[in-house]
Amino acid sequence: MTSITTSRPVPVSGDQQDGTLLSIRGLNVYYGESHILRDVDLSIRPGQMACLIGLNGVGKTTLLKTLIGLLKQRSGSLQLGGREISDLPPHQRARAGIGYVPQGREIIPQLTVRENLLLGLEALPGGLAKNRHIDPVVFELFPVLEKFLNRRGGDLSGGQQQQLAIARALLGKPRLLLLDEPTEGIQPNVVLDIERAVQRIIATTGISVLLVEHHLHFVRQSDWYYAMQKGGVVASGPTADLSQEMIHRFLSV
Repeated sequence: MTSITTSRPVPVSGDQQDGTLLSIRGLNVYYGESHILRDVDLSIRPGQMACLIGLNGVGKTTLLKTLIGLLKQRSGSLQLGGREISDLPPHQRARAGIGYVPQGREIIPQLTVRENLLLGLEALPGGLAKNRHIDPVVFELFPVLEKFLNRRGGDLSGGQQQQLAIARALLGKPRLLLLDEPTEGIQPNVVLDIERAVQRIIATTGISVLLVEHHLHFVRQSDWYYAMQKGGVVASGPTADLSQEMIHRFLSV
């Protein structure tokens, strides 16, 4: 399989010297006066897949939205490749190398599959004005998209829309891919297709993935877990070490 290469300039400083791509330190986020994220510390290495686990409402989606810049932290540090990104707006974070697939996918239903994919190129330097080529690797990962290039996004099944959303994010050539509940409401056979595609993405590109997920089999594919409770990270470690007690406590399966 050919691969989407990440052509981002990576500054050599700080956390990058110790092999860290994403570094979060002391992150605090509020909704009004409600304290949602509390002193969150988290780090991800290049090529690593990490999973955020926890019951609904503990702050997992809030953390991803803060990373992409849709929410503003009140305090703390966010670094990507040793560069502080806390003050960057979402489009600049995308061009710095963060891809984001939100919960619910948020493809544009009136646009065709091709047009939705082209929007992913806006994250590249120069945006759509200088980039119109859809890397065929996304069709190797998700063959159904090539078949339905001229079909409206809203006419796809939920699983096909999720594949479209991931492919669109990949076309921006991110170094870090944020996936929020990518298996939610999707048929089991398509869940396995998405799991395999994410594993191939990591293996062939070196992209790092931060995943929010409740599907235990998918959680098990990740290298590392961070368990969240009441807005904070309360446990972390290799996913292989997840005990049945931890699974019951943080996944309710």
